[in-house]
Amino acid sequence: MTLRVLTRYHLELLVRSQRWLAPGLAYLVVLGLGLSGGDDASSAAAFSAGLLVPVTGWLVRGAVGAEPAQSRACLVAAAGWARVHLSALLAAALAGLALGALGLLAVLVLGSGVSGPAVAGGGLATLVCALSGAAVGAVCNRPVVAGAYAVPLGLGGVVAVLLVPGSPANAVVRALVLGARQQGPGLPWWTLPAAAALAAGCCWAAVAAAVRRGD
Repeated sequence: MTLRVLTRYHLELLVRSQRWLAPGLAYLVVLGLGLSGGDDASSAAAFSAGLLVPVTGWLVRGAVGAEPAQSRACLVAAAGWARVHLSALLAAALAGLALGALGLLAVLVLGSGVSGPAVAGGGLATLVCALSGAAVGAVCNRPVVAGAYAVPLGLGGVVAVLLVPGSPANAVVRALVLGARQQGPGLPWWTLPAAAALAAGCCWAAVAAAVRRGD
């Protein structure tokens, strides 16, 4: 069973189980409350992207817990723990990117000052923040963290990647906000490979924990 097939299966499971509903609605509601017609496109894109960090982490939590234990055991027997858990993480990241793409489209349609740099910056920020959220979700949920500690640790991780200077999500959101005020430098393209490396490392840690613990 290939990783592509497993990822599609987990996406379908995430949709059917409705575990996407709470984070998806939270994203849309907060985005709708925080934006209005005529907002600067770059600032609005920064807001939309920043919301993806907690939302994608929440989607990861839903994806890794959506499958019933018996069904998961059968899937693991056929494909192994590594592919099964990695496909769940990929499904959550793709769901987060899909939400982010919808949010960015709404920002560009309703916002003012839409330009090539604003579109490129919004796309970059969406990718970086979705990857950062997936990284937080991967290491702050089962099998790395389970029980009552998962949610507070996840919230702490979200705060860290958004507020700690030098983190990819912080850097790209800050660049968009400063760019909207005509004070910022060029887009920090380094944030995309940095966020991808962060997500890859966190997903590797989560998959390794799944293989080791069989959970």
